[in-house]
Amino acid sequence: MAKTIIVGGFGPGIATAVAERFGTAGFAVALVGRNAERLAGGVKALETKGITAAAFVADLGDPAAVKTLIGKVREKLGAISVLHWNAYSSAAGDLLSADVAAVHSALDVAVTGLLTAVQESLADLKQAKGAILVTNGGLLFDDPNINDVSAKRGLMGLALGNAAKHKLVGMLAAKLKPDDVYVGEVIVTGTIKGSAFDTGHGNLDGSVVAQKFWDLYSARSEIVAKA
Repeated sequence: MAKTIIVGGFGPGIATAVAERFGTAGFAVALVGRNAERLAGGVKALETKGITAAAFVADLGDPAAVKTLIGKVREKLGAISVLHWNAYSSAAGDLLSADVAAVHSALDVAVTGLLTAVQESLADLKQAKGAILVTNGGLLFDDPNINDVSAKRGLMGLALGNAAKHKLVGMLAAKLKPDDVYVGEVIVTGTIKGSAFDTGHGNLDGSVVAQKFWDLYSARSEIVAKA
């Protein structure tokens, strides 16, 4: 049976590598993001590798848009077997000066959008005994040094979203285990080469993270891996 993976939060680095890794394994790939030009380029690159792909423009922090997105993917590519959440928000960098909308934005992408996508695709995921794969970052850890970096570098909203997302992953894994829906997370502690965070000193290839996701998906035993 054909399988479809949604790659939410598409861009260079991890999302591109995940799309290629799962695509070469026979998955149709739905690329999702806000930049139509980038999405079109991603689809073209995948198609040159013989991978079936389609682009979907959506704001993954908007629950209504996420609900519409899931329906469009299902209509275009078929039932959803894997949901990969690579989206993040850098809003509310300074929590003491951020307004309510900015704080909501940080959490909407990390938690509300992800949860909406899970709810809307859940019937498909249960039928396929599929998987939810989540990208996260090392700012989630409650460590004094990490908290200091988050505060000084204007990454407080991102860190808060990461921590909440990590907790959500754990709860979803427990809740969905009886339904044979696997939930896994890769926590990235390095800097992905070519990503928005790479200032020329990236030390980790997106393909390494993609392989971590593939290994988690294939083994379906551990919930968390680090890269």
